[in-house]
Amino acid sequence: MLSFLYARQSGLDDPVRLRRAESTRRVLSLELNHNRDVDRIHGNGINTLDTEVIDGRYMLSGGSDGVIVIYDLENNSKKPQYTCKAICTVGRSSRHVHKFSVETVQWYPHDTGMFVSSSFDKTMKVWDTETLKPAEEFQFDGNVYCHHMSPVARKQSLVAVGTKDPKVQLCDLKSGSRIHILQGHRGEILSVRWSPRYDHILATASTDSRVRIWDVRRASGSLFTLDQHNGDKSKASSEAVNTAHNGRVNGLCFTADGLHLLSTGTDDRMRLWNSGTGENTLVNYGKVVNESRKGLKFTVSRGCSPEFVFVPCGSSVAVYGLHSGELITMLRGHYNNVDCCEFHPDYQELYSGGKDCNILAWVPVLRQPGIEDDETNSKRGGTQAAINPAFEDAWSSDED
Repeated sequence: MLSFLYARQSGLDDPVRLRRAESTRRVLSLELNHNRDVDRIHGNGINTLDTEVIDGRYMLSGGSDGVIVIYDLENNSKKPQYTCKAICTVGRSSRHVHKFSVETVQWYPHDTGMFVSSSFDKTMKVWDTETLKPAEEFQFDGNVYCHHMSPVARKQSLVAVGTKDPKVQLCDLKSGSRIHILQGHRGEILSVRWSPRYDHILATASTDSRVRIWDVRRASGSLFTLDQHNGDKSKASSEAVNTAHNGRVNGLCFTADGLHLLSTGTDDRMRLWNSGTGENTLVNYGKVVNESRKGLKFTVSRGCSPEFVFVPCGSSVAVYGLHSGELITMLRGHYNNVDCCEFHPDYQELYSGGKDCNILAWVPVLRQPGIEDDETNSKRGGTQAAINPAFEDAWSSDED
């Protein structure tokens, strides 16, 4: 760390390098924080979490009981041990509450005054955060599995919606109407994600084993379909041609720069794709257990080098190296299956929710004050304590 500070001070290094190194160290030291609790409000499993990017302070949760909760993540007590309080709840007593399981919640990307939720009650609701009443409600013919708003769009306010219908719906928040449908899938749409790089690029995943990439400005079909065999028909059976997985594809997540797309399937595989060409990068993550019959909410770190993937895996959260495929660690703490996780890039923290009705906070271990002294002693021939090899690889100084 001292070498990074010196290099930054003297202008030898880009300031971003120090930030990435420390962010990486923090992610690699994540552990369950026993001093931080999150109010237990849900009476049934937690399906979805989302933190807003404006202040980085408020988090949404949606549960199988139809309840939506807003939490304040800030430590207002200033004490080491504290509870993240639920400040607003759309509970069972509210006449606006979803009748069935809430599958996805998402803050409006540019303002905390609005958020969107979708549910198995065949509706998607646009909420006013102040009044906790729906400002708009969209009705669909089947269960709504997922929705997503572009994090970078300024000129359009489209919400992509995945339902039991094979057609992907595009809803316009400005007009309050469904303006377009995307046809091509042959099964239920389990996951939809807008690119964080281009506001017109959309990825969709379905029970038909396919992932399609769309340019919503075009009236024609999808740009391309992801192929796990990269066009090598000798490796694919006749049914597996142009498929991303050998089972239902139930999870999608872009990397922060939008250059890569991750997909998960019920074939117990996770794949990393070049989002520009659709090429399978063939990173081997091994067996990624995935028994979810609905969408799987996993996430990717931001601001680290290298980046990491956090995937619900049974009652644990598996942490993988994004480009290496290496299983770094398993975060264990839930008593039942984990259904969703959300990475907080400001503090390199992770929140996970599961069927045990708990939201757990995974927080980086503070840097020990004597660690620099240990490093100095080791350079002088002293004995150095055992250090996780991943730490050494991530930010060894030029002098080593």
